[in-house]
Amino acid sequence: MGKFIHAADIHLDSPLRGLERYEGAPDQVKNATRQAFDNLIQLALEEQVDFLLIAGDLYDGDWRDYNTGLYLVSCMNKLREAGIPVFIVRGNHDAQSVITRSLPLPGNVHTFDHQRPETKLIEHLGVAIHGQSYPTRQVTENLARAYPDPEQGLLNIGLLHTALDGREGHDPYAPCSPQELVNKGYDYWALGHVHGREEVQRGSPWVVFPGNLQGRHINEGGPKGCTLVTFDHGQILTVEERRLDVLRWSRCRVDCTGFRTPEEVLERIHGLVLQEMEAAEGRPVVFRFELTGSTPAHGELVGQREEWANQIRATVLDTSFRQGWLEKVKLRTTSPSSAGGPLPEELPRGFLEKYFRELGQDAEFLAELKQELAALKAKLPHELFANHPDLNWENSAVFEELLAAAKDLAQVKLTAREVSTHED
Repeated sequence: MGKFIHAADIHLDSPLRGLERYEGAPDQVKNATRQAFDNLIQLALEEQVDFLLIAGDLYDGDWRDYNTGLYLVSCMNKLREAGIPVFIVRGNHDAQSVITRSLPLPGNVHTFDHQRPETKLIEHLGVAIHGQSYPTRQVTENLARAYPDPEQGLLNIGLLHTALDGREGHDPYAPCSPQELVNKGYDYWALGHVHGREEVQRGSPWVVFPGNLQGRHINEGGPKGCTLVTFDHGQILTVEERRLDVLRWSRCRVDCTGFRTPEEVLERIHGLVLQEMEAAEGRPVVFRFELTGSTPAHGELVGQREEWANQIRATVLDTSFRQGWLEKVKLRTTSPSSAGGPLPEELPRGFLEKYFRELGQDAEFLAELKQELAALKAKLPHELFANHPDLNWENSAVFEELLAAAKDLAQVKLTAREVSTHED
């Protein structure tokens, strides 16, 4: 019986986004991708695997300096001493044209050619590994189509960096269909590029994205790690997820509907922190809270945004015994009176009232528009108001122009919010 590890998308030495600007962030933030890679090497040694597969994006891009390469050489030497070969394909982040610096790797490491697919045989194990690296960052052709036919009587593994037929949030590189991979006749497809674990097909053949080793921002939440595979006589026996990350990201949506005070919101957040810390199995957790729903607490939350953000931060630290960290709080709550209710006193009346009411935004957003309107009004000739003290909103053509400008401004702000929500 034999064993191998399938890993991908390590992005060695890439920073964790969203925490580097905060004081007091967990120690695990620094070098988190290295620590996860250390865990991978340790797992390979403990399991005494027969080989290690890395399906692209070992690096995040060109090295800032040679420290990244020296660290990798050290890790590969540990595996060489244990008799463990390593097989690598380059992906879009570490394509042949992207990495300009290089260091000689130990003889146990093979990087597949970027010009054409090739096959490496491990004869004593009865294994054939087929793969091709990316020549450039953007590979839009179907690489799998040119992969060789399976070697008869051997366990055939395809090593490929691909988006398959498309995955949300990932560029459509090296496109191919799952059925095309199935029809190739291999026993296992070791894929990379998609950062979430996905077993596309379970058996005959196995088609697996292991996900990346370490989540690096809020959109890479949940457990991260690699896949441990056992095989015997040309057949896959077991396929297991092994978690190797050193820090977790958790996006928590909190429905505040019915909560009357911010303290009730804090109580709910306390429960969520406990739940997520337990699921993290002793790892630090980075939290983002998105507060939604119609709540009487809305005005206080928005009016004292910084104070309540710090109250939430303190709750996270206290509940997690300083093993949790607040990355961001997003306030998307509304007031129960915001839909069709009275407008705040400081907002414009008259014919603008209907427009502002139809915006359906919170008081903070409307106040921003009011300030912009005031700035526009300030640019009008003073004599216009001095000579016409009875000038009102309804009868002024000038304020018709102000209204048009306000509508344009509102559309820009709303569009920006939509884009921000989509990106986050």
